[in-house]
Amino acid sequence: MIGTPEDSRDVLAQVARWQTDGLQVALITVTNTWGSSPRPVGSMLAVAADGRFAGSVSGGCIEAAAIEEAHALISTGERKRIEYGVTDDTAWQVGLPCGGQIQVFIEPLPPVDTVRETLLETLARNEPAVLIRDLQSGDRLLLRPDEDACSMSADVRAHALALLQQDTSRTLELDGRELFFQVFAPPMRLIIVGAVDIGNALAQMAGLAGYDVCFIEPRRAFAAREPFQSRAVQSDWPDEAVRRLAPDNRTAIITLTHDPKLDDPALIEALRSPAFYVGCLRSRRSHAARRERLAAMGVPTADLDRLHGPVGLAIGAKSQAEIAVSILADLIRVRRQT
Repeated sequence: MIGTPEDSRDVLAQVARWQTDGLQVALITVTNTWGSSPRPVGSMLAVAADGRFAGSVSGGCIEAAAIEEAHALISTGERKRIEYGVTDDTAWQVGLPCGGQIQVFIEPLPPVDTVRETLLETLARNEPAVLIRDLQSGDRLLLRPDEDACSMSADVRAHALALLQQDTSRTLELDGRELFFQVFAPPMRLIIVGAVDIGNALAQMAGLAGYDVCFIEPRRAFAAREPFQSRAVQSDWPDEAVRRLAPDNRTAIITLTHDPKLDDPALIEALRSPAFYVGCLRSRRSHAARRERLAAMGVPTADLDRLHGPVGLAIGAKSQAEIAVSILADLIRVRRQT
């Protein structure tokens, strides 16, 4: 298994490395799920002919059976769709008694694949893309929003763009074909204002959850501390740094300095942005005073109502690590509900 098996970009990069070494590879992709499922649609598992594999399609439930199928298909060159569910003997044998059902698409990969190479180049630039597969023929198209896609119908393009906006992979029947839309969105971003211990704990946890983390810390003594020397740290004043980082709707911004001179300028800029989450540490009383300050600086009430404070889920967190857990949990809650 690779370090972050749920990251499809890592799986595709591993495929490229194996093929550079001359190995035949098959790719297993979750194309549909019903009921309770251990892994989401779009999850990937790559299988090399020498027995190595990278990624996950079920958290361990069906991996052994799917890998066995992949090795057989590498030999024949055929594609195959397989469903596993609690009614299947195979599913019980491999451990899928959770009440759900999962469909996977297994395809041997050609040694030279311009579509996949273009996809990897796109992802390396942190740009979004949608890979569209015809599950009957195996034909593929790659949609990049900033390019004309004359080879696909307007209906297919519209569905691809809608799913990209939703950050959701899905199988749909369009134009008489069963098409799988696999969405590759840029990583979520987390901007933390304040190189403090809670921020360090939060950065570690957010990294595991797939966030790209950046700190804003104009105070040299704080930024120079050992935990932050290996972190991306912006040293500009917080409002300037937020503008430079250009937060979008895949960005969360958290202020942790306890210093209004640093937090407030960052919050003003953050609330002007489309960031999906803007939060600040401190007590409810301090938060009320903060709202008054920001209102006096001209921040509209509608923007102030977007501000999460005190930041994090109310789980009674005490330690720095627990507070970090509560903050990350709230980010996930808000993200999944929007």
